[in-house]
Amino acid sequence: MRSTLFDYQLDIEKIAQEPADPRDSAKLMLVDRETGKIVDRRFSDLVAILSTNDVLVFNQTKVIPVRLLGMKSTGGKVELLLVKQLESDTWEAISKPGLRVGQKIEVEALRAEVIEKKEETVILKFSDRGEFLRERIFEFGKTPIPPYIHSHKTERELRRVYQTVYAKKEGSVAAPTAGLHFSRDLLAALSKKGVQTEFLTLHVGLGTFRGVKTERVEDHEMYAEWFSLDEGTAARLNQARREGKKIIAVGTTTTRVLESCVAEDGSLRPGDGETNIFIYPPYKFKFVDQVLTNFHLPKSTLVMLVSAFVSFPNTKDKFTSFKSSLMGKAYQRAIENDYRFFSFGDAMLIC
Repeated sequence: MRSTLFDYQLDIEKIAQEPADPRDSAKLMLVDRETGKIVDRRFSDLVAILSTNDVLVFNQTKVIPVRLLGMKSTGGKVELLLVKQLESDTWEAISKPGLRVGQKIEVEALRAEVIEKKEETVILKFSDRGEFLRERIFEFGKTPIPPYIHSHKTERELRRVYQTVYAKKEGSVAAPTAGLHFSRDLLAALSKKGVQTEFLTLHVGLGTFRGVKTERVEDHEMYAEWFSLDEGTAARLNQARREGKKIIAVGTTTTRVLESCVAEDGSLRPGDGETNIFIYPPYKFKFVDQVLTNFHLPKSTLVMLVSAFVSFPNTKDKFTSFKSSLMGKAYQRAIENDYRFFSFGDAMLIC
């Protein structure tokens, strides 16, 4: 399958540069997979839309300030994005410009050396380790907002808005953006109504935001990301499924964890480890009933995931191209109705 089948055109002014304020004032598009009906609502309407028969599953990962602006030992500037911690003093990182083995980097009081070079990343060994290294990263690091966002907010403000209100487990280099729309008041209202909420963790890394550069979708390799699904959460979700409740994954990261943990009998297996699951048509979803998500970049693995969700064998419509699919039609409607796209943009509930 050609990756160009998942392309679409988007004017740059449609890309949200600031988050909705308040969070739950964002637009929400409802897309019915069976009927093809599309309805425009507000995110705060979730209280009216959802019922006691619904279960919201959230990714409770927490973004860490892993964008570092430093200097090479030769005097040139370098920008680092730490994407994965390997040891207490070692990180995998993306660098701009590229670095070679043996080069030394300084970021304020932080010191690091390139000990290995990979195809897209480098391995950095820091002079500090453990909790002390973490504290220095938080002190000198910047919030890793995507490159298409040019925000004028202060670092303190960005650390607040580019974070879900329920974030708990540190480790992500990007926010699980579907969750950014939930305010504490909205969560309280959903709880009062009796909507069940559950939490798991996937630390967002290269696997989520790395672009598809291969001509054939099947040739793209997903970067493994760490996840955790505890026994209690798995047990409650399995029970909810037996009771006929709808499992609603908040975001593509949550979707990927749930689909990664399905056993042969259709139940969830608890555990932690790494997943590199890559979902694209004609993937058959095994546990997730609905997906709450944002509007994603063209040709991204995220667009491929939502395309699979609205296509055969999950619906009667065989995927031929994004443009001709129900998802493509929903995106075109969003463009025509001034929805805001990408990380700080509006949301979609695929039913």
